[in-house]
Amino acid sequence: FSGQDESAFNHAGTMTGRLLLQKIVETRAPPVATTEASSPNATTEFNPHELEPSIDKSPSLSEKDLAAQIQGLIPNLPVEYWQKYKGKVLSKNKTCAKFPSLYDISFNNMYWQTLQTSNGTFHLYGAYYDNRTLVAMKPVIRVLGMINRLEPRVKTFCQLWFDGYKEPVFAKVWEYKYIWYKKWGNYKNGLFQPYLIACQVPPGYRHLVPESVSLVERPCDMATTNLRVINNRPPNGKKEDFAVCVKGLDFLHDDLSVRLVEWLEMLFLLGAHKVFLYDLEVHPNISKVLNYYEEQGRVEVTKLTLPGEQPNIPGLIHMYLKSKVTNKRQNELIPYNDCLYKNMYRYKYIALLDTDEVIMPKSSMTWKSLMETVVPKALKTKKDPRASYNVRNVYFMDTMRHTHGWFREIPHYMHMLQHVYRSRNYTKPGQYVKCFHDPGRVLTLHNHFPLSCLGGGCSSYAIDTEDAHLQHYRADCVTTLKKSCSTEYKNHTILDTTIWRYREPLVGRVTDTLVRLGFFTPGTASRPNDPPASAVRRK
Repeated sequence: FSGQDESAFNHAGTMTGRLLLQKIVETRAPPVATTEASSPNATTEFNPHELEPSIDKSPSLSEKDLAAQIQGLIPNLPVEYWQKYKGKVLSKNKTCAKFPSLYDISFNNMYWQTLQTSNGTFHLYGAYYDNRTLVAMKPVIRVLGMINRLEPRVKTFCQLWFDGYKEPVFAKVWEYKYIWYKKWGNYKNGLFQPYLIACQVPPGYRHLVPESVSLVERPCDMATTNLRVINNRPPNGKKEDFAVCVKGLDFLHDDLSVRLVEWLEMLFLLGAHKVFLYDLEVHPNISKVLNYYEEQGRVEVTKLTLPGEQPNIPGLIHMYLKSKVTNKRQNELIPYNDCLYKNMYRYKYIALLDTDEVIMPKSSMTWKSLMETVVPKALKTKKDPRASYNVRNVYFMDTMRHTHGWFREIPHYMHMLQHVYRSRNYTKPGQYVKCFHDPGRVLTLHNHFPLSCLGGGCSSYAIDTEDAHLQHYRADCVTTLKKSCSTEYKNHTILDTTIWRYREPLVGRVTDTLVRLGFFTPGTASRPNDPPASAVRRK
C-alpha cells in the first residue's frame, strides 16, 4: 500500500478474518504534516475496503518488444533475424538443413548452446565475422566454445544463414584452435576445453556477412544451435584508442563497490574509452556501480554462466572456482576471447585487466602518450610491429600501507591513493605481465599474453619499467610465489607516489560518483584516532 510501512499491518497476521474486515487502527505518526498542536501519537485509520494495492500495471509487451528485451539479455541469439523470417520456411529442402527457430535451440545455462556429436559435446558461446587484414583465408566465421575432447576429430559443418536467402550456405569446419597449453593441466578427454572453431565463407558469398551460424555434424542435420554472427564496427568508421576487458566477476559477498569506482575512474583518466566486464555473481552494490556506468556508456556488462554441469548456484560458483583453479583458468578464456572478437574492429589496443590492476605510465600521463613513446622504441629494436606490448608486475600490498599508516590528506576510501608503498622488486620478466594487445594481430588471448597470433608467431615487446609498469594491489602474493613472498617482496618496500599525479581529479570523480549513488549516509565522518601519516615527500 503506497505510503505505508510494512509494520503498519504486521499485527494483522494474528487477526481473524472478521477483524481484518473491520477498521484497522494503528497508533503511529500520521503520514502527512500536522500542526504543532497535533499529538505526536495521532491515530490514523485505514479501511481495507478503500485501499488499493500498488502493483505493476504496465501494459503487456508486444512480441516485438519482448524479442528486443531477449536480444539485450542474450546477445548471442539471432533474435531480430528470427523475428524477420518467423513463419517462413528457410531450409535447403523439406528434409535438409531447416533454419532452427529459437524454440529448437538446445540451451545450456542460459548463455550457451549445445551440439551433441558422435564424438564429443560442444557448448558454444559466441560467433564472430573475421576479415582482418592478416587473416589468410578470410572472411572466416569463428565460433567460441568448449568441447569435451582433446584434438577433436569429429567432422563438423557451419550452416551459414544470410539475410535475403531462403537456404543456408554450407562451410566445412577447417580448424579447432585450442586456447590452452597442455602443460597447464586438465589435459584429458571428458573435461571441457576452450576452443576457437573456424569455417571459411565460401566463394560467391564473401561480400556478405551471415546473420547467424549453426554448427552441425552433417550438413543436412536439423541444427540445435543458432548463434548471431557478431560484426561490431565503429559507428563513424574510426577506431577508439583503448578498451579494457575483465573476466567474469565473482564477488557475491565481497562488497568491492567503492574500490571498483576508484579503479574505473583511474582507467578513464588514463585513457580507457570503455571497460567490458562479465558478471558471474556480484554483490548488489557492485551491480549498482556497474549499472550507473553502463547508463553513462562507459561500461558494458555481459552476464555469464559456467557451461555444462559446472555449478551455477550463487555462492557455490565461488567455492567451485576457488577449489578448481585450473577449471577456473580455462573458463576465463571464454570472456577474454569473446571481448577480443566483439571489439577487434573498434579499438587500437585491448588490455585484459583484473579489478586490482592498473597499467601505470611513469614517463607520461596517459596510455596514448605512453604508446606514442613505446612503439617507436619497439620498432628500433625490430622493424616488424608487435602483437602485444607487456608491462612488468609489481605488488602494492595491503600490509605495506598498515606499516606506514594513513595519509590524512587523502580520503580513506581511496584505496589506491592510500597504498603507495610497493615492493622494490618486480616479478620476473614475462611472469604475471599484462599487455596492450593489437587486435589486428592476435588470434587467441590468455590472461597474461597472446596464445596465438595472425601472420606467424606472437611477438611481444617488453615495456621498460621506466616508462610503465603494472601496479597490482593485493593482500598477498599469488599462490605460486607464497614461499618467496616475504623475502623477495614484502620485506623490501619503497615509496612510489606516481599515482598521486592524478590525485585531485581522481578524488573528485570518485567522491562525486559515491555521492550520486548514495554511498555516504548522513552523519558519517572520518574514522577516529587515525595513526599519523608518514612523513613523505611527493615525487
